Amino acid sequence: MSAPKRIQLRRTAGWRKPEGAVSVARPTKWGNPFRVAPVHAGGPFDVVLGEDGFVAQSTGLAVAREIAVEHFRRGIHPAAPKDSLPDYPLYADIERELRGRDLACWCPLDQQCHADVLLEIANGAAS
Repeated sequence: MSAPKRIQLRRTAGWRKPEGAVSVARPTKWGNPFRVAPVHAGGPFDVVLGEDGFVAQSTGLAVAREIAVEHFRRGIHPAAPKDSLPDYPLYADIERELRGRDLACWCPLDQQCHADVLLEIANGAAS
């Protein structure tokens, strides 16, 4: 059996999410609550939590995604303050529900994604 992996969701005609894969895109309960929002077409890009929670800004989209993923990683860590991401599933839920499953998100496969963090947690590679 191969190691669980990240799959990029597609809107291509005829494409189907592989059987057994779990969507971790928004608006599922597994979606990254930190999102990247362009300020203007082409940037800069804000990283926000919820509707009004400004976190950071970056001139590049890839860097903004990295910031969002790192904030997600820190926010769901068991040592994070309880109110960091109060509505997000717990570490134990991630391990139990996602272990051994492929995870699907819209993020490009060549860039960081919160699904990578979920894969690490679910399959025992998180630090």
